Amino acid sequence: MPDQRESRAVSPWSLMLGTGPRFARDAFGPVVVFYLGWKLVDLRTGILAATVLAVIAYLWERRRDRSGVTAAIGLCIALVQAAAGLATGSTTGYFAPGLIVNGAYGLAFLGSVLIGRPLAGVFARETYPFSPEMAASLTFRRVFSQISLVWATYLLLRTGIRMIALLRTSVELFLVINVLTGIPLTVGIMAWSIWYGHRRFSTSQEWRPAAQPSGSAPP
Repeated sequence: MPDQRESRAVSPWSLMLGTGPRFARDAFGPVVVFYLGWKLVDLRTGILAATVLAVIAYLWERRRDRSGVTAAIGLCIALVQAAAGLATGSTTGYFAPGLIVNGAYGLAFLGSVLIGRPLAGVFARETYPFSPEMAASLTFRRVFSQISLVWATYLLLRTGIRMIALLRTSVELFLVINVLTGIPLTVGIMAWSIWYGHRRFSTSQEWRPAAQPSGSAPP
């Protein structure tokens, strides 16, 4: 049995404060910046501004000695969107690749559960230093499989709703739907994911002491 005392104590609230702002920046920052640049100047300006923000976010993460998985994904999406937007000269062409990637992202979460390597666990290791023993444990796989299934369901449903909005409504309505199905639900699911993961590890016979919040006495 590994020495559980080596794992850093952490609380759900500290994890939320650490990951929430970064996730919001990577997921919604480029969209907001694009819209402002597009409305205030033109389409090319909006595309350039969103791409520059994605590059800055990625470099910021790397300079802070983090792998920057979410920022890297955001950067890749931004580059594909920029190429499509400039090639088509339309907002539909700009947003479509992001929706396709979002749907593929949902399928990836689902597929990762089927092969026994839940994708949610990869992102969890971005925010908390799970030991190799913890990452290989049955508790880890079960917990993050459940979390991955929830994210897969959300991402696939959101992709379908936004695709309909993009093809059948105005850009403004699409962005409203993008925000309403994005920030509130994403924050809620992220908060639940952190709470659920912490709770399951706290009650696990394998890793209960390692998941105790700082200042708590181990059982």
